[in-house]
Amino acid sequence: MADLILATDDSGGPEIFASLQGEGPSIGKPVAFIRLSRCNLACTWCDTAYTWRFEGDNRPHRDGAEYERKANQVKLSPEEAAAKIAVLGQNRLVITGGEPLMQCGPLADMLAYLPDIEVEIETNGTTRPSAHVDIRVDQYNVSPKLTHSGNTSELALIPERLDFYASDPRAFFKFVVANPDDVVEVDTLQREYRIAKERLFLMPEGTDSKTLRDRQVWLSTLCLSKGYRMSDRMHIHLYGDTRAT
Repeated sequence: MADLILATDDSGGPEIFASLQGEGPSIGKPVAFIRLSRCNLACTWCDTAYTWRFEGDNRPHRDGAEYERKANQVKLSPEEAAAKIAVLGQNRLVITGGEPLMQCGPLADMLAYLPDIEVEIETNGTTRPSAHVDIRVDQYNVSPKLTHSGNTSELALIPERLDFYASDPRAFFKFVVANPDDVVEVDTLQREYRIAKERLFLMPEGTDSKTLRDRQVWLSTLCLSKGYRMSDRMHIHLYGDTRAT
């Protein structure tokens, strides 16, 4: 049985914690979180670059930060990870990253130890879950990366994957936007993949309250005119841009 590779919290331990979901359709719900390490994309504005931008990784990031792999990754067996989640006492689990679906094998093993918990997975939409993971998922939060992320469309917007999630009623789409032009790109994807508008969120990019609020002013108008939903980043207002929150 393979180990899970997790991100670390500020103490160097695995980033497994209880909090309120800060984004998307489950915003405000009390949940347990587990943050897995590694990602197949590299967003220039990523706020969890410590899950992938390790020393020697030359993929661009606006902060230019590099992280020591040994200090920012930790391995746990699926049974150990499940035990740490169970002790938090929550009835819903959010699996995030990084890109968590890069670790489907040990993820399925972990979920086998948590048969009664609801499961929410946050994914960039470039990978499909294995059957053993998919059968346990109650909700997908799919966040395809737009041009301003710095990823090429060939890597970030894979038609077969977008079709897969758009056709699944468990999947909600959450697009990170930094300026109104980004929404034009969302419009194109919504039409091409027939994403139901009631399952489509626009969320401002930002890691501080002022940036989020400033962008929500014009974003709210666009959501109203287009029929999209708007997501805040509630955890940023409550805790700032910090780990394990």
